Amino acid sequence: MPSPPLKPRREIPYWLLAIGLLGVMFLWLIASNGDYATIFSAVRQGVFVTLWVTFVAFALAAALGLLIALARTSRHRILREIATFYVEIVRGIPMLVLLFYMAFVGAPQLVAFWNWLLATPIEHGLLPALSVRDFSMTARAIAALTIGYSAFIAEIFRAGIEAVPKGQVEAAASLGLTRMQVFRLIILPQATRTVLPPLGNDLVSMIKDSALVSALGVQDLTQLGKVYSSSTFLFFETYNVVAFLYLVMTIGLSLLVRALERHMARSDAR
Repeated sequence: MPSPPLKPRREIPYWLLAIGLLGVMFLWLIASNGDYATIFSAVRQGVFVTLWVTFVAFALAAALGLLIALARTSRHRILREIATFYVEIVRGIPMLVLLFYMAFVGAPQLVAFWNWLLATPIEHGLLPALSVRDFSMTARAIAALTIGYSAFIAEIFRAGIEAVPKGQVEAAASLGLTRMQVFRLIILPQATRTVLPPLGNDLVSMIKDSALVSALGVQDLTQLGKVYSSSTFLFFETYNVVAFLYLVMTIGLSLLVRALERHMARSDAR
């Protein structure tokens, strides 16, 4: 009776072991060095703000990007042209400029337009709860990241949708499936496998780009590190801690995305 085939040995990721060793050494430094322990306590709250801004903005950008991708692949020329115009304009603006534009131009204009639109009902006391006086800087930063990344995510989704063979779409349509059913049952599952790696890369990139929101005074990891180092002049120690925490977040997300890719690959092989 033939013996079962041996499973291939998984190579040891030496780069991950090296990073893990550095992480252990850094944790020991935080635990044993008073300056590093104080810095960690001062900036750790910024990690939660960074993750909150990143995940909310990425979820909104993914939803908006999918809608734009559907418009880009639409049969209607007007939708395609509008979506293409949006993508080209947004991709051509640096993220920092977009942050400033949304914070100091877009948000005030939106508040003014909204209150003008509802001025009459608000004056008569019909919709007082809908009046808006201001948006927080955190909300403005999330809006800017959402708009900035939605253009890139739209192109990722468009590539994934167009990668599905047209023959499968035509076969599903010939069986009587509606366009929505074809998209939900045929296109979306296959496109998801295609777009997952680049979406994971965009999520990691957004974590790093979220450091730009410190320019708006948002109390994220970078802002807290900047404030603490300016008041104590411990620049070397502070930015060591800040860089280490960013590495923990980005590498952790990268490993999570890789694990999800392997899980989906095993599911396809069954």
